[in-house]
Amino acid sequence: MSVAYIGLGSNLGKRCKMLQQAVARLRQLPKTQVVATSSVYESPPIDMSRQNHFLNAVCKITTELSPKTLLAALKEIERSLGRPERYARWSPRPIDLDILFYDHQVLNQDGLTIPHSEIPNRKFVLLPMLELDDYFHPVLKKHLSTLLAETNDASPVLKTKISIALQQEN
Repeated sequence: MSVAYIGLGSNLGKRCKMLQQAVARLRQLPKTQVVATSSVYESPPIDMSRQNHFLNAVCKITTELSPKTLLAALKEIERSLGRPERYARWSPRPIDLDILFYDHQVLNQDGLTIPHSEIPNRKFVLLPMLELDDYFHPVLKKHLSTLLAETNDASPVLKTKISIALQQEN
């Protein structure tokens, strides 16, 4: 079984419900188990435009799915929850699912980059990830706690009291 970390975000509709539904759908993936979920954080949109703030979280999963198969499954979950297949960069969205890490693999092929290239620039990823693991970034050769200390992201990212954790977590 491989270990992967999935970033979740939503800024349209019932944001908390979207995150909960995404976690429920992750639980339904074949040969996959959701091991842990982080707290939920609220953050402004990256381009600071006049759109709703995002709710963000990270899930740790174990899976037998390959990175490419997992990505296809995540895209299908996004579409099933109302996200269009094509969309403008940084546009509002009901759900966003990204593979942040997959074991300690480094991949850059066919629209799939692992680790996710923007991790060091996004506190809304680093903070929830650090709740689950001070993961060692295989490309940057630094732990996430170091990346958080060094990030240029000055956006306000606030931990909420919202929980998306569902039953069967370890």
